[in-house]
Amino acid sequence: MDKETAYALIVKLLADLFDIQPEKITLEANLYRDLDIDSIDAVDLAIEFKKRTGRQLSPEEFKEIRSVGDIVNMVLAPPRENC
Repeated sequence: MDKETAYALIVKLLADLFDIQPEKITLEANLYRDLDIDSIDAVDLAIEFKKRTGRQLSPEEFKEIRSVGDIVNMVLAPPRENC
């Protein structure tokens, strides 16, 4: 998967799950501050992320995510050993 495909997947995921207008979703957008994602939404996002990508994020990875770009980078990065 390339960066554009990963980004498109994340935009669709955020738009579908949280009814966020796609034009608000940029790589720099902060999930919490800019897109109004709360901690419960973040859990829902992680569950849906696993369904759509087959990849489960470790709690450590999950805590590092702040922006849409962080999610894209997680999609593109190889899974960590302790996931």
